[in-house]
Amino acid sequence: MKSKLLLLLLMVFTITSCDDLIEPAIENNRGLEDMYAEAEYAQGILLNAYTRLPNNGYSFSEVATDDAVSNVNNNPYREIATGQWTAQNNPFDQWQNARAAIQYINIFLAETDKVTWSEDEEISSLFNDRLKGEAYGLRALYMYYLLRQHAGWANGELLGVPILLEPEETGSDFNQPRATFEECIQQLYADVEQAEALLPLDYETLSSLPEAYSDLGDYNRVFGEYAKQRMTGRIAKTVRAQAALLAASPAYADGNTTTWADVANYAGEVLAENGGASGIATNGHTWYKNASQISGIGGGNNPPEIIWRTDVVETSDLEQQHFPPTLFGDGQLNPTQNLVNSFPMANGYPITDPASGFDPANPYENRDPRLDHYIVVNQSTAGPGNSTIVTAADGNTNDALNAVETSTRTGYYLKKLLRQDVNLDPVTSNTQQHYTARMRYTELYLIYAEAANEAWGPQGTGTFGFSAYDIIAGLRERAGITQPDAYLESISSDQNAMRELIRNERRLELSFEGFRFWDIRRWGDDLNVPARGVSILDGNHQTITVEDRIYEEYMRYGPIPFSEVLKYDAIIQNQGW
Repeated sequence: MKSKLLLLLLMVFTITSCDDLIEPAIENNRGLEDMYAEAEYAQGILLNAYTRLPNNGYSFSEVATDDAVSNVNNNPYREIATGQWTAQNNPFDQWQNARAAIQYINIFLAETDKVTWSEDEEISSLFNDRLKGEAYGLRALYMYYLLRQHAGWANGELLGVPILLEPEETGSDFNQPRATFEECIQQLYADVEQAEALLPLDYETLSSLPEAYSDLGDYNRVFGEYAKQRMTGRIAKTVRAQAALLAASPAYADGNTTTWADVANYAGEVLAENGGASGIATNGHTWYKNASQISGIGGGNNPPEIIWRTDVVETSDLEQQHFPPTLFGDGQLNPTQNLVNSFPMANGYPITDPASGFDPANPYENRDPRLDHYIVVNQSTAGPGNSTIVTAADGNTNDALNAVETSTRTGYYLKKLLRQDVNLDPVTSNTQQHYTARMRYTELYLIYAEAANEAWGPQGTGTFGFSAYDIIAGLRERAGITQPDAYLESISSDQNAMRELIRNERRLELSFEGFRFWDIRRWGDDLNVPARGVSILDGNHQTITVEDRIYEEYMRYGPIPFSEVLKYDAIIQNQGW
C-alpha cells in the first residue's frame, strides 16, 4: 500500500510544475475578460457590493447615546460613549467597506456593456440596463454611508470623501483629495437619477407593457418578481431622501445647497406612490412580531410597512442576546430612563405636561402603548409564557437591577425587535422567523414630516396634498394615542413645538434601529446627556445616573481612519481628530 502511494506522488510531481504547487496555476486566475461571455461571473462582480451592505442586522448603536447602555464591558459603542472614541477605534467606520463596494461597482460599470447577458440581443440589452441601474443605486447608497460616517469640517470647509467613478488599478494614483460635501451629495443625486432611469419602481410580473418597452414577455423576464429584494427605483429614491435629510440638517446645512423643501419633495415622491398619509401601515410599528404576516412572506414580497428587507431566517439570536436572565437571555441592551420618559401618556401629552395625568408613583400606567411594545419595565410580562419580569432593585431574581452580570443596569430590558414566542429554555427551546428591515415606510414618513414642517410649517402641504401634521396624526393614531389627539391639536400651528414632537416621534418609532446617534449629531443636540435608569425599592422609583457620556464637540462629525491620513497626504482629517 505504501509503495502505491509513493508511486502516485511521483506521478504528481512528474506532471506538475514546482510553481503550480506553491501558487495557483496562472490559467486558474480569472481575468475581467472572462466575464464577457459568462453572465453569472459578471453578476458576481456586482453581488460583491450587495454582500457589503452593513444593515443585515441591527448594530444597536443606541448604546452610544442617551437611549441605551450595555451590560457588556467591551461593547464598542459603550467604549466610545465613555471616552474611547478615536480615529483608530471607530465602530462606525465605513471607509474600507463602502469604498471596496464602490470599487466593485465601478469595475462592473466599466465592463458591463461588453457582457453577453443573453443570446437574445434585446434581452441582453434589458439585463444590462437593469444591472447598471442597480449599480448606480448601490453606489448612491454607499456614498450616503460614507457621508454620514465620515463627512466633516476641515480648514473651514465641509468635506465629503474622494469621488471615485472609475475602477482603481495597481497603477492608479490613490492619493486623491476629499471632494466637498456638496460635490459628493450632487454625485449621489446623479447616481439616483441614473438608477431611476434604468430601474422599475418595483420588480413585479406585469400584465400590460410599460411605455418604452416592446415585448411584455421580455420585460417580465428581466424586471419580473424573481428579482425582488435587489435595488429598485423605489429603494434608490428612498436613499436620495435619506441623504437629503442629512444634508439639510443643521450640522450640514451650511456646507451644501440641499433645502428642506428638496427633502420633502424627495420623500413625498415615494410616499405619493404609497397612498400619501393614508398609506401608513396599520401594524407597521410592530412589523418585527407580526407572526402571521412574517410567516406569509414569500417570493421576495414585502409587508405593507417594508420598502427593503433581508431574507427571512429561523433564529433565536436576538432573543438570546436581549431576553432577561429568567428567560435564559443575556440582557445585553438596557433602555434608559431617558427613553422611557420620552413616551407620552396614552392621551398624547408628554409626561411633563400638567394635562398628561402622569403619576410618578405609578409611572407605567396609562402610557403610550408603544412603551409596552418596545421596553420591558418592572412587572412587565415577556417571553413565551408571559412571565412577569421584576427589575426592581429589591427583586429576588436575576432580572433585578444589577443582580448579576447579565442583569439590567437601568431597570429596563429591550422588547422591540424580539419575538416573544421564542423559547430559550434548553429543555423546550425553539426558534422563530425574523428579518431585518433595511428601509421602512415609517422612516420615510418621518423624513417627510420633519422636512415639510421646516419648509412649510406644520400644516403646509407642498405639492403632495399632505402635511407634517397629517403624518404625525396618522402615526400617533396607529400607536394607540387616544383620539381625538388633544395635544397634537394644541400645537398644530406651532412650528417649534411640532419640530420637537416630530423628533420625539422619530425617537420612539425608530428606536433600536440605529438612528438615534445620527439624529443627535445632525440636529446639533447634546451628545453628553447622561444615560439614566431607575432604582425601585419598596415600590419607590428613584432616577439614577448609570453612565456618563464623554464626547468632545468635534465628535459631531466622525473621523477619517487614521491609517488613511498616514498613507495619503491629500486626505485631510476632520477638525479635532
